[in-house]
Amino acid sequence: MKLTLNRIYKGPEYTIGKLFIDDKYFCDTLEDTVRPDGVKVYGKTAIPAGTYKIELVPSYRFQRLMPMLLDVPNFSGVLIHWGNIEDDTDGCILVGQNKIKGKVINSRDTFNKLINEMYEAYKERKETFEIEIK
Repeated sequence: MKLTLNRIYKGPEYTIGKLFIDDKYFCDTLEDTVRPDGVKVYGKTAIPAGTYKIELVPSYRFQRLMPMLLDVPNFSGVLIHWGNIEDDTDGCILVGQNKIKGKVINSRDTFNKLINEMYEAYKERKETFEIEIK
């Protein structure tokens, strides 16, 4: 299963994107600010563009399986999860619907749909996951 994240708005406080699963639109995303290469402000910087493997891992914080991006340069613990505003991201990718400027809504429902699709693909077909961020 391939996820593709197209960043469509790179603002001074947050980044909005469109997430596709196998080239089909799935949802909107919210991330921290995209900064120049080599510049990182802890908890306020989006991960670098690139292609990353994803594993479903147990999360102590969220008390469930979560999609974690692997081998992100200068970042650790990058998850795809729910949340509504850029303060909820800390470098992670939030999923939902961008119906309000600078926010995503219906995030928990969107996340549940995503994780269910990923889990079923893994359980039934032993699929691997990757995400390309543009």
